[in-house]
Amino acid sequence: MTPFSDIREYVGVPRLVSLRLSPDGNRLVSVVQALNPDGKSYGTSLWEIPLDGRRPYRLTRSVKGEAGAEFTAGGDVLFGSRRPDPVVKDPDEEVSALWLLPAGGGEARQVASRPGGIGGFATGGPAVVFSSDVLPGDEATEAERRKARKDAGISAILHEGYPVRYWDHDLGPGRPRLFAGALGEDRLEDVRDLTPDSGGALVNASYEVTPDGSAVVATWAVPQPGGEVRSELVLIETADGGTRRVLASLEGHDFEGPLAVSPDGRLVACTREKHAETSAIPERTLWIIDLATGEGHAAGGGLWPSEVTWAPDSASLYAAADHLGRRPVFRVPADGSEPVRLTADDGAYSSLNVAPDGTLYALRSAVDRAAGPVRIAAGETAGAVEELASPAPDLQLPGTLTEVTATADDGAEIRAWLVLPEGASAEDPAPLLLWIHGGPLSSWNDWSWRWNPWIMAANGYAVLLPDPCLSTGYGPEMIRRGWANWGPRTHADLMTITDAALELPEIDASRTAAMGGSFGGYMANWVAGHTDRFKAIVTHASLWHLDQFAGTTDASMYWQREFGRPGGELYDRLSPHLSLEKIVTPMLVIHGDKDYRVPIGEGLRLWWDLQRSGVESKFLYFPDENHWVLKPGNAVAWYETVLAFLAQHVLEREWKRPESLF
Repeated sequence: MTPFSDIREYVGVPRLVSLRLSPDGNRLVSVVQALNPDGKSYGTSLWEIPLDGRRPYRLTRSVKGEAGAEFTAGGDVLFGSRRPDPVVKDPDEEVSALWLLPAGGGEARQVASRPGGIGGFATGGPAVVFSSDVLPGDEATEAERRKARKDAGISAILHEGYPVRYWDHDLGPGRPRLFAGALGEDRLEDVRDLTPDSGGALVNASYEVTPDGSAVVATWAVPQPGGEVRSELVLIETADGGTRRVLASLEGHDFEGPLAVSPDGRLVACTREKHAETSAIPERTLWIIDLATGEGHAAGGGLWPSEVTWAPDSASLYAAADHLGRRPVFRVPADGSEPVRLTADDGAYSSLNVAPDGTLYALRSAVDRAAGPVRIAAGETAGAVEELASPAPDLQLPGTLTEVTATADDGAEIRAWLVLPEGASAEDPAPLLLWIHGGPLSSWNDWSWRWNPWIMAANGYAVLLPDPCLSTGYGPEMIRRGWANWGPRTHADLMTITDAALELPEIDASRTAAMGGSFGGYMANWVAGHTDRFKAIVTHASLWHLDQFAGTTDASMYWQREFGRPGGELYDRLSPHLSLEKIVTPMLVIHGDKDYRVPIGEGLRLWWDLQRSGVESKFLYFPDENHWVLKPGNAVAWYETVLAFLAQHVLEREWKRPESLF
């Protein structure tokens, strides 16, 4: 038995969220997520991972949990938490505050708080910079005005610009600002508002503090006509009232995170992306900017890094980027020379941290490996990876992982990971599930707690995880093949790689199903309207009526760049709902009401269209979930319902309502 055989046990497995190394390279701290004692929610805590081989041990413990660990220059650990402050007699409504865990040991203490809570934070030299949501008006009366608003039962938000929502939360009535202070004996001292005039410019911003603490580099949103927006990069002095100057700005481009300031304080790395058009894919590159002059240049070749960190000599960076179904670490010369792949395995790396001697520490995961801490050697053995003791258990998988490749009709090579359950053979072939990734600019190259193929393997299914057109890590041509042509080109690629998998003797070609979420859900709907080869289709958080979606999603301007203004030709040609009359395959529709990326209207419209058309279907609805399904109880219900639906239609068993839904 493994956790994959019991979903209730599976949702209780601890998982590593992030990793942070102290400035001197001697301490490694991880944020770990685990099931709370009530079994109904997850909590987070900080764990120390000793670098000398000893077992990890827990540093913090509170009902509200801790997150976002950062080291100060003196080695103390800063973290965010909603835990109550024991030195306050009558605390107000609990919002996230900034806490400090002393390097020398002892109890954590609160060092900063704000009426609107404290979001992210970063350190540099003596400075601590944090973000906080601030209501418009007199800052001195903000706490009273928040209380008055709550007491009056007012939840309304008056918007005067776009956007109004993001993923799963509403924006406003406050807006984020950046604050800076220095650690005193007990709390942050001389805390000052660096961005009193920011308005909505710092919504979802990335920021980093220079090594000496004199400035913070941040992304800055600039509204454009017609609901569009672009992102600049600015430098804000942490003294003198937050003097701000623009580092990088270009019409039709975004300067975005990940951000990293070089150890010598001269350069900042970011990503620069040219806005897409119907006829042009987004052009994204790693961009190096001189902080003194604002001059910039490209680096990293064609890499699209998910995160970067500088080498100690400030002459090169380390970047994690999708590459052929993996996410290796690359060494990227800052002068624009070609990058060099550092890790040679199948890992997907994240949380990159570099020690003063050049040694890297990171989280490594893969399709067949949950995230765990590793050390990546520098010097003569550069790239050698050593596993470190992990706060999370080592999981025994109920199957094996292999690769499948096929050639599409236009000559492109399509590759996929294939999960095979234990015992699959020519004598006892396994039914196949085609899983279509979201994005669409994404890749099946990492472990997923939400869509975990090993639960399916424990139930006897093989799972195909393909990277069709629009997948990242295969160069711009792979994206260009499916750009503004989502359904037709992606469908052809998916069918090609599915056919290749079905040729394997371990796979039962007569028992297949297709599943997808987000863009994968769009494709699941498209597949349903363009083939009857599958026994069942599961569509999660899916796009159904493309014109309707384009105006209700939280980032309409992004999709308009690819498809044009709503009502245009592409919306008619590429919308799955126009093939409703061709759908005969049983469908399970799944959607969360708090999903702002693909609003609930898509799921409701799809469900009604299937019902009025007589298509055999079920609707798994989550009133309190977002684009994902994050609560442990709801995750159990998700897996149990999907497995029951597949068992009915793929395995031809009698329908059995999941126990979790009685």
